Amino acid sequence: MKSIAPPALDQLFFEARTHSYWQDKPVPQELLKKLHNLVRMAPTSANCCPMRVVFIVSKEGKARLKPALNAGNIEKTMSAPVTAIIAFDMRFYEYLPKLFPHTPAREWFADNPELAETTAFRNGSIQGGYFILAARALGLDCGPMSGFDNTLVDHEFFSDQSSTLAFVQEHCPGHIKSNFLCNLGYGVDAKLHPRNPRFEFDEVCQVV
Repeated sequence: MKSIAPPALDQLFFEARTHSYWQDKPVPQELLKKLHNLVRMAPTSANCCPMRVVFIVSKEGKARLKPALNAGNIEKTMSAPVTAIIAFDMRFYEYLPKLFPHTPAREWFADNPELAETTAFRNGSIQGGYFILAARALGLDCGPMSGFDNTLVDHEFFSDQSSTLAFVQEHCPGHIKSNFLCNLGYGVDAKLHPRNPRFEFDEVCQVV
């Protein structure tokens, strides 16, 4: 596998920033589908693919999300063209006969809820990282964040009482948990703060 060109590295890492201010420019739904199609190709353990995403684009959807946001995250989220709820499905193993069909992997998790939750959270978080890089690769700016009430979000978007999402109703009411939020769109570069420092290799890495 060859290294990608420096301009691509700049787009993904060196020049990419976390945005809080957004241009008034919509993100087409087809672009969100392309984003999913990129993310789904990246690896997870046993191909478990536990990440679930709700793309909030409507005023009604934003209004449902707003009560769960910390005060400092309201304006940036309400003005973003898209807010993605990055979540993980703790009953991902129900889909393993489809996703990992060559071995009975469902049995590894079905009677071990602690292992299932750990696996779902770890791999869903990994997929969340892929999500940010894939969005940047498609020309979108990202504003990933915590700073919200997970319990409120889960009740509003993933409970059997409130959700109309097919992936909730099919297997998993109450088993999908929010991880973090990621605003998407086209950022206003002029309102970016200077980039904060990063560690050098020898400060945080060791070769043994």
